Amino acid sequence: MIVVGGGPAGCVAAIVLARAGLRVRLLDRATFPREKLCGDTLNPGALATLARLGLHPADDGLPIRGMLVTGPGGAQARGWYPAGVIGRAIRRLDLDQRLVQAAAQAGVTVIEGARVDSVVASGGAAPHVTGVRAEIRNRLSPMPARLVVAADGRSSRIAHGLSLARYARAPRRWAVGRYFIDVAGLGDHGEMHVRAGRYIGVAPLPAGLTNVCVVTTDRSALRDPGSLIAGAIAGEPELADRFARARPEGRPVSLGPLAIECDLPGAHGLLLAGDAAGFVDPMTGDGLRLAIRGAELAAAECLNALDGGDASSAPMRLAIRRRRELGRRLRVNRLLRSLTGSERALRGAAVATRVSTWPVQRVVRYLGDVSAG
Repeated sequence: MIVVGGGPAGCVAAIVLARAGLRVRLLDRATFPREKLCGDTLNPGALATLARLGLHPADDGLPIRGMLVTGPGGAQARGWYPAGVIGRAIRRLDLDQRLVQAAAQAGVTVIEGARVDSVVASGGAAPHVTGVRAEIRNRLSPMPARLVVAADGRSSRIAHGLSLARYARAPRRWAVGRYFIDVAGLGDHGEMHVRAGRYIGVAPLPAGLTNVCVVTTDRSALRDPGSLIAGAIAGEPELADRFARARPEGRPVSLGPLAIECDLPGAHGLLLAGDAAGFVDPMTGDGLRLAIRGAELAAAECLNALDGGDASSAPMRLAIRRRRELGRRLRVNRLLRSLTGSERALRGAAVATRVSTWPVQRVVRYLGDVSAG
């Protein structure tokens, strides 16, 4: 077995397969630890999924007990998780390294610095994947495998190369993230400041760091990502005051276009996992949970195929399982994505929030995978 991608989805898929007794190689082009643009927050559902697998990579992360959501005209609402239920905020740099280490401890052969741009396949229009082509220390060589799991992210060269994934038509958004230190007024919750054409995510992290991520529809603003973040903060009076003494830490990182659509998560001999199987808009905060659970489902279908199931139909079986279990959540994400992409709808939601914050509470609990009560 080969798993491409050493993020949370790839590591979870590799761990599940290795624990089932398979020989698994995990390939990633990076050398860990490595930086990764992310909201740096695991919601309660993601933590519960990891814990069920005996994985606790974020136990020292800051507890997150809910979300502050603000909108145009001063509208704001707080959605809290039930008592005793928390998420965790932890840098992806730390999370990914710990999961890679857990994969190695499970018996997975981890190969860092391995660039995989394509698969080895036969069959023309209906390819049968029999391995990957990996470049390791400037040497390109084929690596055969009975099955391949592609968990190489939203820009997956494997998924896009086989026309299995595509960028969502609308709304097109790009993200820029940066860390800050000495930000004032942080609490035990994440923040989402939604405005016409963009939103700003703020999350407290261990060691006094704060994650700031600006998601915008203005691609031209990415020419100067540092100025984009600084301008977004300065344009929000509440944030401007709290960042008055803050200092940036490290360089800004850009990503986009964001949302990825995928109808069939694989081909004969190949299954997609994590963001390669569809990347949601990060505003909902449940991207890691979807990636981790999606990786479990992909690993389960691999085991089914290797245990006598029809490998050629594994992608369709995975699509059905994903639709049954994750489909509703993905539809909610698309609905929220459309809502925030419409200035008129956003103003209407802000007015409604002033009347009642109950809908925000319900959404926060639903997306956090906890009972709405």
